[in-house]
Amino acid sequence: MKVLVVVDMQNDFIDGSLGTKEAQKIVPGVVEKIRNFKGRVIATRDTHGRDYLNSAEGKQLPVVHCVKDTEGWQIRPEVEEAIREKTGSRILDKPTFGSVELGEYMRQLDQTEGPVEEITLIGLCTDICVISNALLLKAYLPEVPIRVEASCCAGVTPESHEQALGAMKMCQITII
Repeated sequence: MKVLVVVDMQNDFIDGSLGTKEAQKIVPGVVEKIRNFKGRVIATRDTHGRDYLNSAEGKQLPVVHCVKDTEGWQIRPEVEEAIREKTGSRILDKPTFGSVELGEYMRQLDQTEGPVEEITLIGLCTDICVISNALLLKAYLPEVPIRVEASCCAGVTPESHEQALGAMKMCQITII
């Protein structure tokens, strides 16, 4: 089984409080990738509480974003529609950069419905949540090839996007 992981394609990261023009540009490609993907689609959703600024992350990044049940927390409508069209798709909320629940879910899939042959990641932000989840998945399933599709990812800046791709490549994650 092949799995596509769609990381944090939420309004706040696209054109909301932490949005960028690079994030806006990848939306059509992400929708196309999801619709054409032959396999299981799993999405993550960055999820914070109203007390975000008091959290460890909030003290380092004091920009309120992805507060549960707000417009910014929602997955971009056309992306969510494409995800929900896929049989067996799932959306996992995560309170931090990398999702332990995602790693555990992928290991469970591998053991019960697998084998998981390959995992491809797309989404936002390359240099924070994409890299965190790619490395986490590599730790949970070290023998499964992990790929990141660079054209369907965007970082906080173009430079940090490229740096993250380079770091993942060094960790035996294939960049396509």
